[in-house]
Amino acid sequence: MINSPRTFPQNVHAALGDARLRSALSRLKSHFSVSRRKSIERYGDFETLRDAGRDIRNYALDHLDTLLETFELNVVARGGRVHWARTPNEARQIILDILRESGAKTVTKGKTMVSEEIELNPYLEANGITPVETDLGEYIVQLRQEPPSHIIAPAFHLHKEQVAETFREAHKTLDPDRPLVERNALVAEARTILRNRFETADAGITGANFLSAADGAAVIVTNEGNGDLTRLLPKTHIVLTGIEKVVSDLNDVAVLLRLLTRSATGQEITTYVSVMAGPRESKETDGPENFHVVLLDHGRSDLLNTEAQDVLRCIRCSACINHCPVYITVGGHAYGTTYPGPLGAALNPGLMGMEEVHHHPNASTLCGRCAEVCPVRIPLPKIMRYWRAHEYAKGLAPIAPVFALGLWAFVAKRPALYKFGARVGARILRLLAGRKGTIHAIPIRNGWFAVRDFPAPQGKTFMEMWRKK
Repeated sequence: MINSPRTFPQNVHAALGDARLRSALSRLKSHFSVSRRKSIERYGDFETLRDAGRDIRNYALDHLDTLLETFELNVVARGGRVHWARTPNEARQIILDILRESGAKTVTKGKTMVSEEIELNPYLEANGITPVETDLGEYIVQLRQEPPSHIIAPAFHLHKEQVAETFREAHKTLDPDRPLVERNALVAEARTILRNRFETADAGITGANFLSAADGAAVIVTNEGNGDLTRLLPKTHIVLTGIEKVVSDLNDVAVLLRLLTRSATGQEITTYVSVMAGPRESKETDGPENFHVVLLDHGRSDLLNTEAQDVLRCIRCSACINHCPVYITVGGHAYGTTYPGPLGAALNPGLMGMEEVHHHPNASTLCGRCAEVCPVRIPLPKIMRYWRAHEYAKGLAPIAPVFALGLWAFVAKRPALYKFGARVGARILRLLAGRKGTIHAIPIRNGWFAVRDFPAPQGKTFMEMWRKK
């Protein structure tokens, strides 16, 4: 199932009609958000930590050019190589060239959203290289030929029964009558299948949660250990990430890790925190012989010095997604892009262009919950309004809302006309109310009333009631 961002309204209707999906998404309210809240309560002064994280990310963006140059110098000093890619196509080609140079035929992959962003897997397959996702959620959706629906939990949209069905279809060599009822059985089966993949892979690809400029190091956090097996066992290791992930040093990384893990899964720290710096040295017994870092721009530098720059502070914790009423209702696949929810609404227009994703900034109630929970204080609603203004300027906004807002603006700038319209409107709406004092439908706004009723006014405007009382 691969949706397009251009068909977002149709995708939403399909998601709303999927009872199984709605059931799976309902777990967000009692899963990540609850764990986050409890973890923050245990920490204590989380607001000061958020301020520190925001300042670290702001400093990194203000000094992005010099930090990236420092990072490259230190990677090279450790024996690694840094490759710069302006576009997804350049990134794909760079990775393919590295793999061909090393003679790789199979590649294990840790979870990296940037590889989803550049559609790396189908590109490698088309060029005779087999990619194998090793994060459990990514492995599941790869078998199902689906994109991830969530950044930190790629298969969150599925129930365990659906995963069992997928495993039975994919793992034909195993006993068809084996029990796959418990989650532990599913995990054990995936571990058995992937073990051989780890041992025979020619190369490994991971993402990076952060890059330390002073150390020439990439840092990843995992709970499954697949990241270490992916980077340590093959002869060639490739780190693929965006240019905005760089910070000054590991001290800054330590602060951001405290924010990331609590905001993402509610953990004080993940099971594994891996610092990756260069190829294996002569005295070391494990690690890759070749170490490469591919840094992707893909519109990120164009966001600098714009009103949308703050979205580049994002540390990909998914807190905004986990608390978004729109995402919780329709899920990630409806967006048709790698980054769903409030993050996608703020980031995707800069990466993909307004023509492609102009629906996303409008897929928000602007309730502000996403900004309230963001660990680095990104003003996501403000950025969405910025993109909405761009949508209007480019003539991409829907005609009906534009006409309606234009009519309202015309009336609002004429007080006498506005007062007359308010008096008439209040009386008409009162007449439309049912016995319970609510309005169930208005012909020109059927969509709004599809899932809610409107409390009817008392038949008079506020100003009329104020003068009377």
